[in-house]
Amino acid sequence: MIHKMLVLPLLILMGSFVMAEEKPLTLFDFTGAEAAKDWQAVNDGVMGGVSEGKFKITDKKTLEFFGTLSLENNGGFASVRTKAKKLGFEKGDTVIAKVRGDGREYMLNLYVNKPLIAFSYRATVQTKEDEWIEVKVPLDKFEATSFGRVLKDAGAVKPEEINAVGFMLGDKKAGPFKMEIEWIKVERVEK
Repeated sequence: MIHKMLVLPLLILMGSFVMAEEKPLTLFDFTGAEAAKDWQAVNDGVMGGVSEGKFKITDKKTLEFFGTLSLENNGGFASVRTKAKKLGFEKGDTVIAKVRGDGREYMLNLYVNKPLIAFSYRATVQTKEDEWIEVKVPLDKFEATSFGRVLKDAGAVKPEEINAVGFMLGDKKAGPFKMEIEWIKVERVEK
């Protein structure tokens, strides 16, 4: 009887500990038949450049972002991003993405519902060639940028204003590129 009395509180305590652990919430993965419909490519052609950035959903259920970066005609960027929709970010969230790149430096971008041209919040993602890595960036570590320049006075990103997420290559190195994304998740602090 005494033994059971000790075990029950221990099980209850262990159960509450397990329940307190939260798994990151998946924002985007590429397992569904219509995973591509939420994404779009936006390249420097919008300002006269000739870079080619495309994406596809692979047989391995990843999003492959690939193409050729060109510096001609004042170009030099290629990007893939989600179409605008409410994403449900909250203060204190951390963005996590599992990516495999080509060793180049990409940007993880957050877009907001403001009528500003070429504006996003960015964080650097240094990929390792042909190696899967998990990138973790707290929302308060993203920097406001416009046309690639950091805006010191823009303030921190407001989670409720984030309506799209994506990746951009603009490392001023012409040539082919390829990066795969397995998923994008959000890690939320417990309240």
